[in-house]
Amino acid sequence: MNAESLAQIYDGFASAYARNRDSFDLHEVLEEFSSGLPQKGDLCDLGCGAGEPVSRDFADRGWHVTGVDFSAGMLELADDFVPTMTTVLGDMREVDFDEQSFDAVTAVYCLFHIPWRDHPALFENIHRWLRPGGQFLFTYATREYTGSDEFEGTKDFMGQPLFYSHTTPTRLSEQVAAAGLEITSAVNRRIGGETFLWVTAYRPALRA
Repeated sequence: MNAESLAQIYDGFASAYARNRDSFDLHEVLEEFSSGLPQKGDLCDLGCGAGEPVSRDFADRGWHVTGVDFSAGMLELADDFVPTMTTVLGDMREVDFDEQSFDAVTAVYCLFHIPWRDHPALFENIHRWLRPGGQFLFTYATREYTGSDEFEGTKDFMGQPLFYSHTTPTRLSEQVAAAGLEITSAVNRRIGGETFLWVTAYRPALRA
């Protein structure tokens, strides 16, 4: 399944998906993540969808938020839900930003829709976009969700076959480290009836 087909599926159930996001309570996750960040800053929310809840949470804290998504339908909702955010229509693998543009980058419930062999290049971009000490939070699929140590195929979500892809947590850690990021937390969390690996990493500060 290519990105265009996946985007069309998300366009089709944008409103229903946005309504159901309330069943995924990320308050604790976002509180923990935010505790290691400046009071205000710049966030890049990859796969932002309708802007709920990640973009909205940061916007409410006074952050400047840039949301990236390949679904025009989702971004139309984001314009309503989080009118202060800047939205970018595009594939997260193809967008680009200036070096050290962000204090934080998030990729919640989206990275597993990209082939895991494409992740290293994205991780390298995220390292470049982050300011020294900047934090990266993302959700990763594992055996707990797909039933396989490595997986690349489709799974049903809201009545649609969506593409999922992941490698092992060990190989994931190697990919993140190779991009120059350091993992500080990797925890399986069950939220909304689904178990995913929640990972926090950061770009090390520049050495004197």
